[in-house]
Amino acid sequence: MAGSPPTIFSPTRRIAARRRMARLQQGADPARFVIDDIVEDMIERLAFLRHEPRRALVIGDGTGNLASALEHAGAEIAVAEPGDGFDEERPYPFGGFDFIAGVATLDTVNDLPGALIHIRNALAPGGRAIASFAGAGSLPMLRRIMLAADGERPAARFHPMVDVRAGAQLLQRAGWTDPVADSRAVKAAYRSLDRLVTDLRVQGLGNVLASHAPLGKARLERARAAFAAETDESGRVVETFEILTLSGRHP
Repeated sequence: MAGSPPTIFSPTRRIAARRRMARLQQGADPARFVIDDIVEDMIERLAFLRHEPRRALVIGDGTGNLASALEHAGAEIAVAEPGDGFDEERPYPFGGFDFIAGVATLDTVNDLPGALIHIRNALAPGGRAIASFAGAGSLPMLRRIMLAADGERPAARFHPMVDVRAGAQLLQRAGWTDPVADSRAVKAAYRSLDRLVTDLRVQGLGNVLASHAPLGKARLERARAAFAAETDESGRVVETFEILTLSGRHP
């Protein structure tokens, strides 16, 4: 009998991060370029596939833009949010959807194969799902900066991330039909480390590891110095967000 998946992420910290994101998104001109990119891409994929859902579930889109677009196209919409207690690692309390969208949430579940199975089970036969989240290759500059700041004693500060190959294998393992995994890069330029970290928090992309080490003032100053050393001729650091997208259908 298979054992329980390891606890890599803290459910409590994950919920707190999602609630903080919801609060910060109500501020003036909040960063939301990752979610905006995911929503735009999902709408384009549905149009390309000519998939016109009549009943859809949207998970994690705090902006409401995806739900609005689907509703405008005639779909009946249900919305779920991990910050409100929706648990993607348990069987869904509802089903029969012909489209499910997972917006930037599956990168912080402990049981990703199980979560993909629950999505599949909540689909009606022939229904389609698309899940997008930060994947392997994200935040290379911040990783380099934090390694420099930590010195000879690096701490666990970044989530383990899924690449395209592993994503495709997970879809097959979860029993999806027509599984597709792909990724694309979203880039953003920063003039300060503090703004980069703020953008991560505002978009719910901060550290929610179950085991984490405080940064401390000394390491923070070293991180700021490392950031300054990485700036280009314009005084900026260009960071990369690799968006992994998993899609497929209920058999």
